[in-house]
Amino acid sequence: MEYFNFHTHQFTNQSNVLELVNQYPKDFDAEIPFYSIGIHPWYIDESRIDEDLKIIEAKLQTQNCLAIGECGLDKKIEVPFDLQVSVFEKQLELAEKYRKPVVIHCVAAYQEVMAIKKKRKVTVPLIIHGFSKNNQLAEQLIAADFFLSFGKYLLKNPDLKSVFQNVPNDRFFLETDTIEESIQQVYELASEYKELNLIELEEVISSNYRKIFKQ
Repeated sequence: MEYFNFHTHQFTNQSNVLELVNQYPKDFDAEIPFYSIGIHPWYIDESRIDEDLKIIEAKLQTQNCLAIGECGLDKKIEVPFDLQVSVFEKQLELAEKYRKPVVIHCVAAYQEVMAIKKKRKVTVPLIIHGFSKNNQLAEQLIAADFFLSFGKYLLKNPDLKSVFQNVPNDRFFLETDTIEESIQQVYELASEYKELNLIELEEVISSNYRKIFKQ
């Protein structure tokens, strides 16, 4: 594995890239080799929650399912927040049961996500995907034992450079999410910001991958 794409919605099938492809229970594609699966807060359907959780639980027991998610909390949508919390907590229970990391979508609810982790004594790795906030929040999350994944906003927002530089090397991943740019482009910018050559960066990410995914 030269490159690890922590979170993507597009399977590109490159031989030198391990892609953790985001999947949804009702649209599951068995052709994708490695994936995460979860109920995104945007797509919570109360009539499907139990059915979706059963599908997720079945997939978590397979080797190809590396993580649960993306799931989490989003205060900018109309889905009732209490419902979001309930669905998120049920997925955290499954993550604990099957010892899988969690890919977290979080919008304007970081304090709540940290509080839920503490309240429920979650011990599996929790990774905030698409991190785009400031140093203070990054430090809070890392102190609370979260990991951060960078991609879209790292490419598009120069102000994120110092935040990314300050994240310890054993606490981050890189991703493409929904952007058209390649994971190789994300790695190139990250290597420049971290003042590492590409081989050194690949080893950092590979080490983090082995630690989190027990591979």
